[in-house]
Amino acid sequence: MDDCCASRTPGGYDREFDDRFARRLARDYRRRGLTPTAQHVVEFAAAAGIEGASVLEIGGGIGDIQLELLKRGAAKTTNLELSGAYEREARRLLDEAGLGARAERMLGVDLAVTPDAVGPADIVVLNRVVCCYPDYTALLSAAADHARRAVVFSHPPRTWITRAGVAAVNAWCGVLRREYRGFVHPPDSMVEVLERHGFAPRHRRSERAWRIVGAERP
Repeated sequence: MDDCCASRTPGGYDREFDDRFARRLARDYRRRGLTPTAQHVVEFAAAAGIEGASVLEIGGGIGDIQLELLKRGAAKTTNLELSGAYEREARRLLDEAGLGARAERMLGVDLAVTPDAVGPADIVVLNRVVCCYPDYTALLSAAADHARRAVVFSHPPRTWITRAGVAAVNAWCGVLRREYRGFVHPPDSMVEVLERHGFAPRHRRSERAWRIVGAERP
């Protein structure tokens, strides 16, 4: 299952991305910093002009990218999250860095469904998020509509290996009666969504398991 789209807000995130998962991510971030993929996302955002900018991150998890962009000079960051399991660890990391006053976290907001729930930002970030959402057109359209300057997102490569892997995960979720499903959307079609909203792809980066796309308004 890789291209199916749904009109409703997908569920199962709290069960799939739970407290234990959040604690592991926070521990790894404290020990080793950003993952290579997240680091490239941050570098593109910084190159797009992060000093004094506002950032909207969709599905930012524990807020590691949010933190790093604030450290690089972002004026304000807003994180939208559908799983409540990340909030405790995210707040701890913000408090440890002394950056809580410049960071906002909003729980339960699906931007593709309720785009008016949050205002625009200079830069919109979606790291390892599109693969967890069935309707990439709606999600990336909402992201583009909220971005004044740039959008950067990561996605898995569309290969037989990743498609087989996601299919196996989805089958296992079905056996366990879990609502969550993963997706391997067509990369070119995702970029075309941004292009239709006035963005031009300026940056592409390939990692072992992820691809990063950065797009800016001309």
